[in-house]
Amino acid sequence: MDDLRRIDRAHQRIIKAKLLILAENPEALKNNVRRIAGADELLYRLRIGSYRVIFKKDQNAFVVLIIRIGHRKSVYLAFDK
Repeated sequence: MDDLRRIDRAHQRIIKAKLLILAENPEALKNNVRRIAGADELLYRLRIGSYRVIFKKDQNAFVVLIIRIGHRKSVYLAFDK
């Protein structure tokens, strides 16, 4: 994923670790996951320090589709109206 490659390696490791936790036990990160208001689709964000992971989740089966990963200052620009 190009978004992840643009982030320095120290933060990449942290983000990858949090994504593994999200995949194995989503309840462990429930305080850091919020629905994105104003988005056309049902999107969520995972807060990891100053970085955000924007994702969709399928309600029928636990599948997480990562849309974007980036710094909090710029990751939401695609969703502004």
